[in-house]
Amino acid sequence: MIRTKQFQILTDIGLVYKLMIEVYNHEESNGPAEPFFEYAITSPWVERDFLRLNRFWLDGDNPVGFVFYEQPVTALYFVLRPGYECLAGEMIEYAETAYPKFEDPLELVFISGQTALIEAARARGYELAYEEPDNYFDFSEGKLDYPLPKGYHFVDPKTSDSLKVAKCLWDGFNKWELGEFKDWDVPTKNEGRSPFELYQNVLGATIAPAPHATYEYTTIIADENDDYVCFSGMWWNPETKLAYMEPLCTVPEHQHKGLAAAALSHHDSILRPLGAEIMTGGGNEFYKKIGYQHTRVYKHYIKK
Repeated sequence: MIRTKQFQILTDIGLVYKLMIEVYNHEESNGPAEPFFEYAITSPWVERDFLRLNRFWLDGDNPVGFVFYEQPVTALYFVLRPGYECLAGEMIEYAETAYPKFEDPLELVFISGQTALIEAARARGYELAYEEPDNYFDFSEGKLDYPLPKGYHFVDPKTSDSLKVAKCLWDGFNKWELGEFKDWDVPTKNEGRSPFELYQNVLGATIAPAPHATYEYTTIIADENDDYVCFSGMWWNPETKLAYMEPLCTVPEHQHKGLAAAALSHHDSILRPLGAEIMTGGGNEFYKKIGYQHTRVYKHYIKK
């Protein structure tokens, strides 16, 4: 008998993991890979007040469906176990009625192969608004072997400086919009977008990591002054052979020098011997230029 259950952050990470691992394939045709959810809810930029609205569908005690948001709350994602396509309509109806709308329109996000869910959304009046490419690398079809440029060196993530990591991430993602990395030691709340909050998040990732995080496979690059200038996170899962790369950034002053390509090549050299089959990337054309061979498509549906 099918029943539903609301997500509880203190007890249900394992249940999410079980579902996402069991239905995963490299095309992600049954929903996003497991690190997508766990990385998001442990990040400072995710709104946590509505996590209770995320919902499981269970057959007995076995999870067969899951609806959840990433960011913003109005962007909803779906995981559905094959053989339970009959739940698609119910999952879309729940998503449409349970989550707050705010000023943004409700956005249902599917991967190309989620046919039953897409059809159920269309039946309720949703139309394709835009598509988002997501490039990924197949280890069996190539090798990333870009050298580390002269004047730079790799940093052991196990002995890395969390403050330097936070500054690298800030400069790589936020500096152009939010200014310099300062007052990191002054308690500040800004929806996850302050130096203090970012530094606290980095400390958490190293001292008290998420259950399935693999920070030891992170790649960090420093310059001659030992300032961290490139960061590439890695969630490695030997069960699915997936190397889930997130996030990747280079500080502006060191961009266009080959550091990101060298960082991804470093992942290749470490994870290939462990049996990695796929490494994720992103939608930027950079990934194709360095040798990523495949693209999956996220389809964003909005009711007109």
